[in-house]
Amino acid sequence: MRNKISALITDEHGNIFDVPEAEGVGRVGEKFFKLKPEDLIRLPDSADLMFLPRRRAIGFKRGEFVPLNGRAVSAILPQGFTRTHLPAFQKNSRAQILPLYGYTAVVLYKDELHAAALYTDENHKWEPEHYNTPALKKFIRRVKKDLPDNRIVAQVAKCSLEWHCLTAQNLFYRRWECGVPTSPTCNANCLGCISLQAAECCPSPQSRITFKPTAEEIAAVGIYHLSHAPEGIISFGQGCEGEPSLQAENICAAIKKIRATTTRGQININTNAGFTTGIKKIVDAGLDSMRVSIISANADNYQKYYRAGYSPAAVKDSIRYALDKNVHVSLNLLYMPGFNDRASELDAWKNFLDELPVQMIQVRNLNYDPDEFFSVMPPDENFLGTKKFLRALKKFSPSLTIGNFSHYLANE
Repeated sequence: MRNKISALITDEHGNIFDVPEAEGVGRVGEKFFKLKPEDLIRLPDSADLMFLPRRRAIGFKRGEFVPLNGRAVSAILPQGFTRTHLPAFQKNSRAQILPLYGYTAVVLYKDELHAAALYTDENHKWEPEHYNTPALKKFIRRVKKDLPDNRIVAQVAKCSLEWHCLTAQNLFYRRWECGVPTSPTCNANCLGCISLQAAECCPSPQSRITFKPTAEEIAAVGIYHLSHAPEGIISFGQGCEGEPSLQAENICAAIKKIRATTTRGQININTNAGFTTGIKKIVDAGLDSMRVSIISANADNYQKYYRAGYSPAAVKDSIRYALDKNVHVSLNLLYMPGFNDRASELDAWKNFLDELPVQMIQVRNLNYDPDEFFSVMPPDENFLGTKKFLRALKKFSPSLTIGNFSHYLANE
């Protein structure tokens, strides 16, 4: 039947097959669900497919969830899409922790691949066609010539070519949001840190910078980008670094140098906001926007993920100070279906937003092995589902923007 939702499997060579006799299944938290048409969108053109080693796919046959004779398949979605269901699988006892990706359930429906996801933000700037172009290496050489011996330029060139980081590439394309890494150290030990993982864990997809850029190096990159780029943003706090506010002195001095030269563009920090002293200094130096990485408004659950050297109360203090100083504040909500959409989490978020009315929540699919994640978090099967959770947030705070990207503050 063409309208049937069929499970997918892969063989040992990575070839993908549908299983017509088994209905497609997704996972929320630790529970399996038969996927329905309203759960699905056509797989985005720029999505990737991955098989999950030592994990048998789960399908629904003859009234029950059963393991299938093949590996589970997962979709890795581009930015702008929020997953609603995880892949359903049965893990082998010898299975190792999965690499750091945002795994999404994928099935065959109407003769096409479909993912269990929502389209949650429209922003043409992050379409893959704009990146990794044949001219990129030439543009890198141009900026290296314009800013010789600048270690930040060398770092983001490496990020552009080896890890295909989009904000790194924007420096060389002279446009939009540009990443400016500043800090080799961090004050948290996140489960899903993408720049530093224990050797026995999954490998980090990026490596962290090993130097502390000077104020002059930071300012030179900032002035260069904001002077050239349409809708230019410079952002401290990238995937290849730790916590930028720990380098507050250099960042503050750089911001003052930048603003003494140009008033163009937007200065942003991506931060865990746990070092309030540093955040206050950076805000006072002339920060325009702040995006705070966060997974939960519940203090205990927050600490289970961040394992931080600061308290969640310090994060609130930083956000409160930034809001009071008219800084645009977004939350970078690390999202795992079956966790963030719990009723208890929603209640905590309502209290948080009532106290701290931030302007935006950017929902980001958490790149982490779901089994490892739920082994750390307390069990709770009272979840709403992603759609209901996001609708409830918007209903509670109608002025709140819910999306996936940092937006240029045209009127700021």
